[in-house]
Amino acid sequence: MNLIKYVELGSIAESLDIEPGDELIGINGTPVVDIMDYMFLADDADIEVEILKPDGETWILEIEKEYGEPLGLVFENPIIDSAKRCSNQCVFCFIDQLPKGMRETLYFKDDDSRLSFLQGNFVTLTNLKDADIDRIIRYRISPINVSVHTTDPDLRIKMLGNRFAGNIVERLKRLTEGGIVVHAQIVMCPGYNDGKYLDETLETLFEMYPGIQTAAIVPIGLTRHRGGLIEMQPVTQVIAEDTISRVHAFQKKALKQSGTRFAFLADEFYLQAKAEMPPDEAYEGYLQFEDGVGMIRKLATEMEALLKHPPKADKKRRIAIVTGTAAYESMCELTESVSTHYPQVDIRVFPVINRFFGERITVVGLLTAQDMMEQIPEAKDYDALLLADSVFRAEDDVTLDDVTLEALIDYYGIPVYRVKVNARDLLNHILYGGKNE
Repeated sequence: MNLIKYVELGSIAESLDIEPGDELIGINGTPVVDIMDYMFLADDADIEVEILKPDGETWILEIEKEYGEPLGLVFENPIIDSAKRCSNQCVFCFIDQLPKGMRETLYFKDDDSRLSFLQGNFVTLTNLKDADIDRIIRYRISPINVSVHTTDPDLRIKMLGNRFAGNIVERLKRLTEGGIVVHAQIVMCPGYNDGKYLDETLETLFEMYPGIQTAAIVPIGLTRHRGGLIEMQPVTQVIAEDTISRVHAFQKKALKQSGTRFAFLADEFYLQAKAEMPPDEAYEGYLQFEDGVGMIRKLATEMEALLKHPPKADKKRRIAIVTGTAAYESMCELTESVSTHYPQVDIRVFPVINRFFGERITVVGLLTAQDMMEQIPEAKDYDALLLADSVFRAEDDVTLDDVTLEALIDYYGIPVYRVKVNARDLLNHILYGGKNE
């Protein structure tokens, strides 16, 4: 059902008295099946919109507007249609490693190109028919993020547990030749797609540049809840060092050939290898930032720039910051640079061990409130507690273990803030509690 959640203020839809609770039936006589139909059909300058009111009355609205001007409708279901469920049995799937008893939505595996376009989710392309590929090209669903992992057909079938997974190169070529921009992801699994297989995958993907614009390599995440699953190796320091060496060699060649490094490693590889993060320019605009690529360097670079002209702040404050064990030292270095400029502000970084998922999970975005409350009760003695925005579910203030932000505030008895992953928001919360004074 294409139920309208709300209508944007000042929009065309508001001027036509379209209201929340109305249902969009079709545009120009064509049924709207999903959000891509809506975006494509509503783009034209002259359109006819069919609306069903809650009382059963049907409105036919003829609209003249600028090409590309939005109607201003927001739907209860962001993609209107049901999300496509993943049919793969990936050897590295994180959802398969979740403990029992968590909220039901966490166990849903999506593999939907529409969510890739709208929300940045990664898709494998295994559940698409040729007509679906044609539709992506016709509707210009671009860019999309594709979970490639390997371009070796037999290995990809093995890794994804899907006999239809081997045609990834063919599908990527169809998309890129059709004008679709792709960002690729490789979940690096030792013993599977590392070493020479990683080299071959990067070379094959790079042949499709600039259609494929980037490739992000991220390490497999292994929780302690792997009962009944195939045994997998973690990324060790030795493996991380080897991967860095291979990718840096590839980057050097790619940069010389085309002016881009093309492939980028997630921060966890450098942390695991105890290696220095690449400089700011090596990330080329942080196109794979949401995949954990360059977060530490970007934050440090932004903070350095801010502190060249530090904002005025005289108030004494004691601030507690929570992080995962992987980024602890980096966060300490960052906060020390802040303390140098603001000696009246006492900042302490607390590394929280992930006992909920297991100690091999070290990123802050997978921490739970349960682990925080058990391990750092002394944060109650501070003026405020800062948590990365990624600790919470995107749409509301709830952690992975279903603890609300309000419950955390009640437990600690101090303000607890969600902080975006950028230096300005972090410094603002350190100095002013989020109030830009």
